[in-house]
Order: sequence, then C-alpha cells, then structure tokens
Amino acid sequence: MASQAKKARSAKSAPVKKSRFSYIIEVVAELRKAHWPSRQEAVRLSLLVLLICVVVGGLLGGFDYLFYWLFNKVVLVG
Repeated sequence: MASQAKKARSAKSAPVKKSRFSYIIEVVAELRKAHWPSRQEAVRLSLLVLLICVVVGGLLGGFDYLFYWLFNKVVLVG
C-alpha cells in the first residue's frame, strides 16, 4: 500500500513534457485573448510617449546646464 502511494506521488510531481508545437498553439491562443489597441489609440499613445520623452529630455538638459554653470561659477570661479 505504501508503494502505491509513493508511485502516485512521484507520478504527480513529474513534469509533463509538452511538444514545441503545442507551445506555439498556446502562444497563439494567448495572443488572441490580448486586447490590441486601435490604430488611433496606438498613434495617440505613441505621440504621448514622444512628448514625454522631449519634456523629460529638456528638463534633464536644463538641469545639466544649470549644474555645469554653477560648477564653473562656484568651483572654478570664472
């Protein structure tokens, strides 16, 4: 009786090996479930990302120039 329980436990814990083909089928099924944005939504969100990149780049460039200017005035006294 103990050997049957041991076999049942080892059978449950053994990983099930799937074929590569079944993996591809599962991937396609998951991609079909995903919400894909419309063309208008994708363009709008892309422009938003571009705008945010430009603003953040400008802020970082401004801070960089400010610190460069302060460093030259305070440390190099020039």
